[in-house]
Amino acid sequence: MYKNILVAVALDHSHDSAGALDAARTLADEGASITALNVLEEMPSYVVPYLPPEHFQDLRADAEARLKAELGGVGDVKPVVEIGHPGTTIVEYATEHDVDCIVIASHRPGLQDYFLGSTAGRVVRHAPCAVHVVR
Repeated sequence: MYKNILVAVALDHSHDSAGALDAARTLADEGASITALNVLEEMPSYVVPYLPPEHFQDLRADAEARLKAELGGVGDVKPVVEIGHPGTTIVEYATEHDVDCIVIASHRPGLQDYFLGSTAGRVVRHAPCAVHVVR
């Protein structure tokens, strides 16, 4: 069905990454590319001057290692780590890389989600392509 699939992976939540990857493989055409994207939250600007410069490099390297571990050494999935607001960064990445389907895991919505929204909700509303939500 799809040639270029983006799987959003939240390493700090209990979302089902394996289920999202399985869904991506099911939706993929033969020869499709699958990218696993983890987005690190940006640090508030008032905190940045107090952190050593290598702090951000260390955070990114740690996230890349955790993402590769989460993928379990699977060779058909490209791991990518970006920095930014998760919902916005996922949509921007999909737009810039001509993604034709985003697969994202989501929790069951609670009352707070109706007022604040969630990353999955933001992606569904703003994505330039199809979005498959795994629960």
